[in-house]
Amino acid sequence: MNPTTSGDRSEICFFDLETTIPRRRGQGFSILEFGAILVCPKRLVELKSFASLVRPDELSSISLDSVRFNGITRDAVAEAPSFSDIAEEVYGFLHGSVWAGHNIVKFDCVRIREAFEKIGRPAPEPKGIIDSLALLTKKFGRRAGDMKMETLANYFGLGKQTHRSLDDVRMNLEVLKYCATVLFLESSLPDIFTADCAVSPGPTASTSSKLYSESPILDMYTLSPSSPSKSVPCISLMDLENGEDHPIVSLQTCHTVEVNSDATTPAQSDPFDMTQLKNEIKTEAFKLDAIAKEKPEPQSPDISPARATVEGCSGYAGFLELDEVSTTSISVSITSHCRGTHRIKLLHRNVALQLCCPRLRVRFGINPKFVNQAGWPRLSFLVDATPIFCEILDSCDAVAKKFSEDHGSSSEWRHVVIRNYSYVNNPTVRLHIPTIVNGDTAQYGTEIHRKDQSGNVQQYVFDKFDVTKLSNLLRTGISLDAFFSLDTYDYQQSAGIRLVAKKLVIHPSQ
Repeated sequence: MNPTTSGDRSEICFFDLETTIPRRRGQGFSILEFGAILVCPKRLVELKSFASLVRPDELSSISLDSVRFNGITRDAVAEAPSFSDIAEEVYGFLHGSVWAGHNIVKFDCVRIREAFEKIGRPAPEPKGIIDSLALLTKKFGRRAGDMKMETLANYFGLGKQTHRSLDDVRMNLEVLKYCATVLFLESSLPDIFTADCAVSPGPTASTSSKLYSESPILDMYTLSPSSPSKSVPCISLMDLENGEDHPIVSLQTCHTVEVNSDATTPAQSDPFDMTQLKNEIKTEAFKLDAIAKEKPEPQSPDISPARATVEGCSGYAGFLELDEVSTTSISVSITSHCRGTHRIKLLHRNVALQLCCPRLRVRFGINPKFVNQAGWPRLSFLVDATPIFCEILDSCDAVAKKFSEDHGSSSEWRHVVIRNYSYVNNPTVRLHIPTIVNGDTAQYGTEIHRKDQSGNVQQYVFDKFDVTKLSNLLRTGISLDAFFSLDTYDYQQSAGIRLVAKKLVIHPSQ
């Protein structure tokens, strides 16, 4: 396609990328597959398609996590063309068209520009951008749950998302058609069809549907503004960078659009009126429930007096000491979570199970070199597990795993107790520190206290997100008291229990 005539183009280009998943901070992403379809905006029919695997510069960048997510192995791309080889075709599809996709603004669009910059070629420019995550959340609402493509496809009974580029863009178009049809029906007979009417959350007999809310990354959480006491998954590059926190970008231009706040809108809007949509939408941050509530600005001192003196594990309501737990009293239930999704909840005598473990020894501290898909450090560390601790966690594993499998999950269950005796001579467990993400900033979601030699307890107050300082506090060999919840997850064919630290009390060095 001739770029000089791109201004006359009216096609919508739905496109999707599959990429590697970085294993360390600053590693970057490599495109593994590009897929796109050109669609007529008036008839929503596919005019042309293109898809190709892409060989990255380094095959070693394809990690096990990448393969688990999209199924693209090193062997699959070993003989594939490089991005430079397909750049002309990619440019022809994208330049001057309206770009469309699910979660594309902060991920796919950025990766495309990076790829062209890397080969020294001008990047294609869109006439406008439609991010269907932001668009559907604004127009369709949260009736389908977390609004991920997989969730939407399940809601409409469209089958399982394959995480392959061409399949995903075609599924994206179908989801938009279904959503638009529902909105059209509701606008036609608003007294009969309303967005608040009772609807089925999706096919009821599907074995592929998950019991739990899906957590895009196993080592990071945020707190939901609507339910600050609950852990919810934080967004990662499958979610944060692959767009769970995306601007809605105008169809007119992808750079600047101002909204007239005084403009009047008709009482009954037409969901297919794209002119209204263009006038209405501006570039603005779309905040998901995974974005954290804002916390008050921390005080300047590094240490502040603790609200209550903690001696051992007493004085912290709702947390059981290990000798208070009866393994025969552990059970599970299903609870609603994250607007339409469900999670397995561990109970002890019909109360949410939370534990306190005194004087845990840190076997391996936080390693700041390891990051999640969103680029934030993975805040987790290993502690030695006593026999009674292992017995309780093994019981929790057994109950939750059976319930998960009985209700259709096919994910591989990962046991919470790590028994790798060739590497560590006794069992260990991993404790996770939640990360509260708010835009480009982050805070720790765990209270961290220090106990001095006289037994007084003071709370650390961090004025910034400093992983080096945190790793120095939670270093190998120290002892601490840990108060934590037991949260279940089921994501990318892996399921299990995650220990989420609510409060840590670090003991003085011996």
